[in-house]
Amino acid sequence: MSQVKDALWTKAFVLDTLINFLVFLIYYLLIVIIAVVAKDTLHATASQAGLAVGIYIIGTVVARLLTGRFISNLGCRKMLYMGLIIYLVSTVLYFYTPNLAILDSVRFLNGFAYGITSTATSTIIAAIIPMSRRGEGINYYGLSTSLAAAVGPFLGILMLHTMGYDFIIAFCVALVILCIIGAMSMKFKEPELKIESEAHKGIRISDYLEPRMNSISLVSVLVGFAYSGVIGFMAAYTRDLDLIMAGTFFFVVYAVVITVTRPLLGIVFDMKGENFVLYPCFLSLALGILLLSVAHSTWVVLLSAVFVGLGYGTFMSNGQAVTVKIVPVHRIGIATSTYFIALDMGLGFGPYILGGVKEVVGYSSMFQLTAVVALVALGAYYFFYGRYVGTDKDLSLRARAEEEEIKSMKLYEEKA
Repeated sequence: MSQVKDALWTKAFVLDTLINFLVFLIYYLLIVIIAVVAKDTLHATASQAGLAVGIYIIGTVVARLLTGRFISNLGCRKMLYMGLIIYLVSTVLYFYTPNLAILDSVRFLNGFAYGITSTATSTIIAAIIPMSRRGEGINYYGLSTSLAAAVGPFLGILMLHTMGYDFIIAFCVALVILCIIGAMSMKFKEPELKIESEAHKGIRISDYLEPRMNSISLVSVLVGFAYSGVIGFMAAYTRDLDLIMAGTFFFVVYAVVITVTRPLLGIVFDMKGENFVLYPCFLSLALGILLLSVAHSTWVVLLSAVFVGLGYGTFMSNGQAVTVKIVPVHRIGIATSTYFIALDMGLGFGPYILGGVKEVVGYSSMFQLTAVVALVALGAYYFFYGRYVGTDKDLSLRARAEEEEIKSMKLYEEKA
């Protein structure tokens, strides 16, 4: 007799995934036009334009640090509402950016709102997906981010040249309003994230960062750093190679690959475990970046996109699935926040470091260096996490044991 699967495609799952898609769409849509706007309308230098882009990540990291802590006290729903309201206000403020100081301030606030909102949606999705379909569900959810990463830059560049800056901002404001409507329509059981003793009054690092995430956080920083060279320098690199169209379609191929493979890889994750999925992803990312470093034709660039999609795209969602797996349910909010902080640090600081490397050794050698970083990420994953999966040192076993202990304590308190 076949076993009936737990329901995955609930109304809450669909709405949360759509909200996440729109939030990331706005992020990617704006990130590709801000440097151009800063240079053309505010006469910014290259470094000033880079700051206008990068300060968004700083705001995001600050928000994730705070959100991971306060989501346990306020709950997912309130944090989602708060993030979306700040996202709406900060997006409207883009209409008034007369100088670089104000633009940088708006970017920071917008990144802060993005950090709150995306952490809240990720925590909600982890709570509403059935445990038996967690890998599959998070991979479907991750598709929303991947599609936004492909559609956002395309729409941003197209609208900037055809509709103009003000139309883009008005479009983004409308998208945030849709997110708010979706959030108000979403019904779900608030996960129990707060169980710490009320006697605790001090401030601990674990209130903001999840210690059990140390191994995955290190790997996430390395993977984000390796991929940051691709997202940060693809346009300039392919322009130098006179392969502009290949660079444009790189992210389209990347998105198609992820869309096709993620649902399957989620099922494989649930059936075979994370090592079966993640070991090949590090190798694929390294191979994709290496192909890019030696590309001299369109087909090599697009083949690189296939492997980069299988690499970074696979890690981004399955790394989150590992995050949810290795912590007890009441720590999911802080753990999710910690995971994205690590990924953002790699993505945010990578281009600044790699830009200096590029000036010394050139694009090709720079990409080869990031391919090596992807292999270092593989080694770090094996030594700090992968070799313990399925053993008595498996972090997921400790998490489940802690959950059972908490349940037992609650039952005892109820009977008492």
